[in-house]
Amino acid sequence: MFDVLVIGGGAAGLQCALVLGSARKTAYAKDKRTGIIIHQKASHLQSAFLNNVLGIPPGTTGSDILRSGKAHLEQYYPHVEQIEKEKVTAISGAFGNYTVTTNRNSYRAKMVVVAIGYTDHFNIDGLGEYLIPHRLSPSEKNRVELRNTAHLVKEGLYVAGTLAGWRSQFAAAAGSGAQVATDILTAWNGGKHTKVHDKLLP
Repeated sequence: MFDVLVIGGGAAGLQCALVLGSARKTAYAKDKRTGIIIHQKASHLQSAFLNNVLGIPPGTTGSDILRSGKAHLEQYYPHVEQIEKEKVTAISGAFGNYTVTTNRNSYRAKMVVVAIGYTDHFNIDGLGEYLIPHRLSPSEKNRVELRNTAHLVKEGLYVAGTLAGWRSQFAAAAGSGAQVATDILTAWNGGKHTKVHDKLLP
């Protein structure tokens, strides 16, 4: 049983996993089991060329980000379990007992974060009732989002990135993933608002 399982290895999913992983040193997160299902083939980052993102050198490609993000997560937060080469096909259950089914396996999680792309090819069974047209994309592109309130689809089921209704801007999608992570950390911290910072010691 995962305490939280993130679905998606793009900007939102990786950023969410990085923030969750960085909280391991806190009392409220030290015993939590976190996983991420990374399936990057369909990520829009595969064709991205980043020149306007704070802290990222101009000319960095999206594929560079995808590779380095996985390596970053593995190097600094190896307790976050990376599940690769599996595609999620269904999500069922409720808060505290979700089942995430892939083309190869089945996983249980108390909470789930869906952070995959917003194309009209979205086909995860169990989430169809929440699909609506993307409110910040031109209608002719047929983009979709999961109906949510502040990233929450229903109790214990979060959505992040473009599928949450954010624009397809790298910094916006990554920020959405970080927001969801801090919402989960807040829940783990008994509802006390929290975030994780690393600081230089004086």
